[in-house]
Amino acid sequence: MALPDMPPGDEESAAIFLPEYRNYLVYCDDSGLHGSTHYAFGSFWIPAERRGDFPALINALRRKHGMWNEIKWTKIAPFTERFYIDLVNLFFERKWMMFHCLIVAKAYVDKAAHGGDYDLARRKHFALLPKTKIRALCAGGAKKLYHLRVDALPSRYKKADEAAEKIINASLRAEIDQPRAVRTLFTRDSKTTTGIQMADLLLGAVMDDWGGSSTAAPKQRVKKAIAEHLGWADLRADTVPGEWKFNIWTFWDPTRGEKRSVKTRPVRLRVPMRLVAARPASGRSRQ
Repeated sequence: MALPDMPPGDEESAAIFLPEYRNYLVYCDDSGLHGSTHYAFGSFWIPAERRGDFPALINALRRKHGMWNEIKWTKIAPFTERFYIDLVNLFFERKWMMFHCLIVAKAYVDKAAHGGDYDLARRKHFALLPKTKIRALCAGGAKKLYHLRVDALPSRYKKADEAAEKIINASLRAEIDQPRAVRTLFTRDSKTTTGIQMADLLLGAVMDDWGGSSTAAPKQRVKKAIAEHLGWADLRADTVPGEWKFNIWTFWDPTRGEKRSVKTRPVRLRVPMRLVAARPASGRSRQ
């Protein structure tokens, strides 16, 4: 079965990428919104100039394994396990790919601060993830622009994607004097957008270890492959704020005077990466 060189959801017009800036594509997904003690948002980042290289690499693995279905954490099975482990290795072996996620304990959310509305809280937390990471990456006045591609945001508000873009840009304008760091934000179908599928896979693995929900051996081995690349035994921890390759951030408000229950671990990558300077954010959250 032949695959197109560029799946429709991965196509981007070169006109949106301003040549005088370093442009990045950021693919976002969510997890754990229903029947879970936590909800989370994951983001998979690549330089815009790699937008053709990335799906080409994925398609090569698809042909190798005969795996044509949507890449998704829930689709890991005995006959797809090797494909997913190769995807994990591909991610960690490419210096230009990174993954960052934000995990929020539902019991920790101050509903009163959001008008008693979990929906509004989730939208704010989604915006917080790319905003905080972009603020760190743009520190020092670096000329960078970001293009977010999100799976349908979990909200009853029909224009949640537009609202998120305005929130992120308004915050960045106030904090780092960057008028429009998020150049574009579009909702995309995850079934045809490879970057969102990668965000789903990596976020799903993290959330599965946090929830302890999966006992299936193939999923256990995929999680182990990720953990071993980090130098960890499992994924039930978070990382320091400046960890750029694979970053797990748990939302925590130090002003509430509560002790953090999550252990922070140093990452010791099996495949060493070039360090990228990033400032930890100040304010109400740890990163």
